[in-house]
Amino acid sequence: MKITRQASAALAGVAVATMLLAACGTDGGSGEYGATEDVSAAQDDYGGGDSYGNDYGDDYGDGAAGSDAEAQLGDPAGELAVAADAELGDLVTDSEGFTLYRFEEDTADPPESTCVDDCATAWPPVPADDADVSSGIDPELLGEVEREDGTTQLTLAGWPVYRYAEDTEPGTTNGHGVNGTWNALAPNGAPAGTAAAEEDEVALQVVEDPELGRILADAEGRTLYRFDEDTAWPMSTGCTGDCLDVWKPAAVVDPDEAADGLDPELINTFERPDGTEQLAIDCWILYWYTGDEEPGDTTGHGVNGTWWAVAPDGTKASAE
Repeated sequence: MKITRQASAALAGVAVATMLLAACGTDGGSGEYGATEDVSAAQDDYGGGDSYGNDYGDDYGDGAAGSDAEAQLGDPAGELAVAADAELGDLVTDSEGFTLYRFEEDTADPPESTCVDDCATAWPPVPADDADVSSGIDPELLGEVEREDGTTQLTLAGWPVYRYAEDTEPGTTNGHGVNGTWNALAPNGAPAGTAAAEEDEVALQVVEDPELGRILADAEGRTLYRFDEDTAWPMSTGCTGDCLDVWKPAAVVDPDEAADGLDPELINTFERPDGTEQLAIDCWILYWYTGDEEPGDTTGHGVNGTWWAVAPDGTKASAE
């Protein structure tokens, strides 16, 4: 998917969602369902614990060995290539055969790199200079983003590109799946090994879970959840502060890019208190869970009796 198409799709989705917003109602904030009363215990309340917080030494893998604020870029990638992995399928490597990665806490539209300091030691950002592609990768997917230190990082389909310090030999994929937030890059910029890595990407999927039945998943195959402390009419969020370290807002989608059979009139957009936008289904705000390590995982279902996988009509999924 080209960056230009992503941008236009996002705008179209926002336009449709704006028309639907009145049906849901929104107060634009958290209201009486704001942050949990005990913010200091939020990691326990929301699941996941410290490994999903902001300790770079734990969150970004074992390669963090101190901070070097001036050394924020790795070596140039040269000509990007497509390699076939037995488990992940096609993935992107640099000219030396080292796997390239994306970070799920970055954004692609607009591109933004959030991996700095110790994180960038463990996950060296790939510079934009001298990057090219071989067959199998659309050259129009290449781009760049300016990092907070003023350096320029390579992007693929809008996603900032990294290597992993623990990949000591070409062809290794030790970084894939680390903390549920790092994934090898597929040639279209999606996480390798997911449905979104296929050429025809579906932004909002319906998947069949053996226990929960039909549930919603995002383009990367991550299960989507709703939270009992949110409200739907009017829409408001009870997940703020530390909660958002563990439960990530789902990206808005163009209803035209949702799976067949999903009612486009149920797809909404919620404006969060900080002005960012989040996907909703039938006015219920949707999240993905950092504790789900692989696409298709549903470990967030039932956490603290308040988080639930979501059926295609927006209701809570239930065991068959």
